[in-house]
Amino acid sequence: MILSITIALFLGSILGLERAIADKGAGMRTYALVSMGSALFIVISQEVIQQNFSLGIYDFDPLRVAAGIVTGIGFIGAGLFVWKGEKVHNITTAAGLWVSAGIGVACGYQLYTLALSAGLLTLFVFTILWFIEKKLTKLTDRFLDDNEKV
Repeated sequence: MILSITIALFLGSILGLERAIADKGAGMRTYALVSMGSALFIVISQEVIQQNFSLGIYDFDPLRVAAGIVTGIGFIGAGLFVWKGEKVHNITTAAGLWVSAGIGVACGYQLYTLALSAGLLTLFVFTILWFIEKKLTKLTDRFLDDNEKV
């Protein structure tokens, strides 16, 4: 159980570090807590399932906890959105928190390879795709500027 929440904390921290370096709305502590908290809720539910099964109680849905985590993180993510003029900011950070919660859920279910893969893919999106997006935006802006001059 401790391993699950520790791995979730570590993976969430790495994602949050990238967001902190990028000077975004949520950083290491937020991502770490979201990921670890998600894992904690799953670990608790897994333990309760085992206790209930040993007592012969089977009339509950253990996946409701995971569904509740998804809903709860939606509220946190919605609080990150900021309108500046006609643009919305912090959507990527909010989406990253949502993924961080998913990583925590995977850790809670001891799906460590899935959690690590999702963490690495999220870092890819945060970093490599950011560079690609910036390059494509510059090319598009330059192309549009050149066509307006003609």
